[in-house]
Amino acid sequence: MKLSDVIENFLLELLGQDTDIILKRNELATQFNCAPSQINYVIDTRFTGQRGYIVESQRGGGGYIRIHRVNIDQSNYLMHVINSVGTHISFASVQAFLANMAGQSVITDREMRLILTALSDRSIGPNHPDRDAARAEIFKNMLLRLI
Repeated sequence: MKLSDVIENFLLELLGQDTDIILKRNELATQFNCAPSQINYVIDTRFTGQRGYIVESQRGGGGYIRIHRVNIDQSNYLMHVINSVGTHISFASVQAFLANMAGQSVITDREMRLILTALSDRSIGPNHPDRDAARAEIFKNMLLRLI
């Protein structure tokens, strides 16, 4: 098992049934005998909005990292996703969001497939001048209808 996987599993275990944890980056790096940048990498890639997490970070002497797991209540979860999308979104990001939502039973597999079809490059059009912006607006509107 890679160190990144070990750190992720440790953080998930710390989260357990809690919705958030507060960590000291340097203390965690010392515990795993790695550079603080390794901790940053795990948090930046494995605890993302697409996976249902909000991360706050304060650097400096008294710095900390707070990882907050979004409440799985469907309305809250969908609003979290809507707020995370921004003005542009790639199809790969849509796939990640939807896979996570289906995995958390926030949406059904059928809803996931329908949304994927509607937001595909083929559906929006390969020559659309700003495909990712159109995809973001359509995605947010579809999720609002699910609330």
